[in-house]
Amino acid sequence: MSRKTPRWIWLGLVVAIVLGFSLRQYLLTPEDFAGGALTVAEAHVQATEGKVLLIDIRRPDEWRATGIGEGAHPLDMRREDFAEALADLAGGDRNQAIALICARGVRSARLANRLSAAGFGNIIDVPEGMLGSRAGPGWVRSDLPVTVYEERG
Repeated sequence: MSRKTPRWIWLGLVVAIVLGFSLRQYLLTPEDFAGGALTVAEAHVQATEGKVLLIDIRRPDEWRATGIGEGAHPLDMRREDFAEALADLAGGDRNQAIALICARGVRSARLANRLSAAGFGNIIDVPEGMLGSRAGPGWVRSDLPVTVYEERG
């Protein structure tokens, strides 16, 4: 005795697959950002020379996993006071060159747009991120120096 799977089950499976791929694409595709962009190598040089304030906006667990790019300041973008903490790091100068880096360039592009709209005048994206993206291999695979993340008490 053979039983066929009802069509509605197949249709539901196809819909779930399509929605899953759509969500994945949304989560991995950065927003368009009209501001400037730096490669990871450029961001490293400019940060260590003091030409740009490089902010690693990832989470502490991500900082622990890969380290923080040399010259970058860890500042979790989920902080409620993120904009104020960023302004403090910039010495109150909302027009200072500030470059944002995340894991793969998605969060940094989205946050760059929000910060520009919030009055920061010189936000720069690092679209490769720490782990690489369509924009390039990323900080880690480019073998740029990292520092170990040490939590502050």
